[in-house]
Amino acid sequence: MRGAILALAATTLLGACTDMYLDRRDTVSFAAGDAPASNKVTHMVDPWPLYAGDRNIAYDGERMAAAAERYRTDKVKPLAGSSTSSLKYDPVLLQPASK
Repeated sequence: MRGAILALAATTLLGACTDMYLDRRDTVSFAAGDAPASNKVTHMVDPWPLYAGDRNIAYDGERMAAAAERYRTDKVKPLAGSSTSSLKYDPVLLQPASK
C-alpha cells in the first residue's frame, strides 16, 4: 500500500513537470514565431560590445576593503539620498482635523 501511494505521488509530481497539454497554443512549438530574431542572432558576428571583454577593471582596493570591513562589523554608511528625485521636499506632517 505504501509503495502504491509513493508511486502515485511520484507520477503526480512528475506529471506536473509538463505544460504541453494545458498550454493550448496554435503553434508548432513554444519558440515558433521567433524566426526573424533567430536569423538576426545567427548572422551576427559578435553581439557584445568590445568593452564587454575588458577584464582590466579599475578599482580602489583600499576603498573596497574598508567597505567590506564596515559591512562585516555592521557599521554600514547610510545612503546619501534614497530618492529618485533631485528635488528636496520637506516632510508633510499630518495634523488631526479640527472641529
